[in-house]
Amino acid sequence: MVLAAGRGERMRPLTDSLPKPLLPVAGRPLIVWHLEALRRAGIREVVINTSWLAQHLHAALGDGHAFGVVIRWSDEGPVALETAGGIIRALPLLGPEPFLVVSGDIWTDLDFGGVRLEPGALAHLVLVENPPHHLRGDFGLSAGGEVLERDSGRFTYANVGIYTHEFFAGCAPGRVPLVEPLRRAIGLGARLQCVGVRL
Repeated sequence: MVLAAGRGERMRPLTDSLPKPLLPVAGRPLIVWHLEALRRAGIREVVINTSWLAQHLHAALGDGHAFGVVIRWSDEGPVALETAGGIIRALPLLGPEPFLVVSGDIWTDLDFGGVRLEPGALAHLVLVENPPHHLRGDFGLSAGGEVLERDSGRFTYANVGIYTHEFFAGCAPGRVPLVEPLRRAIGLGARLQCVGVRL
């Protein structure tokens, strides 16, 4: 699933007339880099959620044929449902198996095919060293690579992960940021894995 529903407030005025995932990077829309990387990883079925200027995304990407994938759309209407809310709404389109989620407005050279869900884990997060604008980070890691809450030695969630349907069990539909079910799962002792940290 590629998350593409956000308003892109921090990129205004560029995003006043174009969704952030369609902003060009090195001559191609940012989201096209993702679609091509997903295809190289062997992922052919992609769900994209939309809200802000959704018609532009539909017009630019269509059914995905031009990029070697099949796109199914999860349109959220005029008010985006936040990250978790958008995923929850799209769950019926994602099939029963664990699925990869990537934000459509980030740049990464990560090999999506190398992100694997460990046995028994509800999710696998990609974490990175904290960037200058987010020095506090989001989550810590245990010596065994499990994601946990702590006040120091934290890393930043890179907006890439693999999730199971079970991870979202009990989550109510609506506007929900992904950090809420992540923190709830950690608090309940659920196994969230991060094998290695992206630098």
